Amino acid sequence: MSKQAQTYDTTGQVTTRNRKMETPQERLTVTVAEAAKLLGIGRALAYQAAETGDLPTVRVGRRILVPLARLKDMLASDQRPRP
Repeated sequence: MSKQAQTYDTTGQVTTRNRKMETPQERLTVTVAEAAKLLGIGRALAYQAAETGDLPTVRVGRRILVPLARLKDMLASDQRPRP
């Protein structure tokens, strides 16, 4: 599936280009809400787990992201994430 992305060229004209939509398997991180869906838990519980350290997270600016590799490792070992 591809999506049209609007960009502006050097003259200020709007141009479009095709951009492939990424799937969670291709990304290194997902949002807390996306992690909740992957885990089959509610969004509020996922944010609570992120706050208490039960869900591995990294902050990028104001965004809270869940590294997929750390999440998979945590699930495989059935342990809490390392800080």
